[in-house]
Amino acid sequence: MARDARIILVTGGARSGKSALAETIMARFPGPHSYIATAEARDDEMARRIAQHRARRGPDWNLIEEPLDLPAALTRSAGQGARLVDCLTLWLSNLMAANRPEDQAIGALCDTLSRPSAPVVLVTNELGLGIVPENRLARRFRDAHGWMNQVVAARADEVWMAVSGLPLRLKPEREIP
Repeated sequence: MARDARIILVTGGARSGKSALAETIMARFPGPHSYIATAEARDDEMARRIAQHRARRGPDWNLIEEPLDLPAALTRSAGQGARLVDCLTLWLSNLMAANRPEDQAIGALCDTLSRPSAPVVLVTNELGLGIVPENRLARRFRDAHGWMNQVVAARADEVWMAVSGLPLRLKPEREIP
């Protein structure tokens, strides 16, 4: 593993500033930078969100669009500089909508993250702070998402949480005096 091949997870709620925090973290690493997008513009509102993200990043980023096979996208881009994956939540949603077994896909992602050749910054949502959903599919998604976040965080060298636009470092922890 390359010395700077760190795995960094950034989590937070909706509109918490997690993508902007991830982009700030990416600035630590020399270029080139790749953006692995899992979102698909299925409506006008999502197309606007994607356009806002692109405008904020600027034209110097290599764009890789991969809504389903994230491990393959990470493997194909290995050795090509730091990569930002935005976001794991949409990736998991895409998998479930395509009836792909999410546990196998999450396992494949973790296997890929165990062999980083360059920095990888992953963005995910923090969903576990709300009420238990009333329907089975939403509970299944929430549970799979929580498990995914836990296993990715366990493999990560750093974990950050964005709250109201402010960064909180969760890992590595500071020792309590």
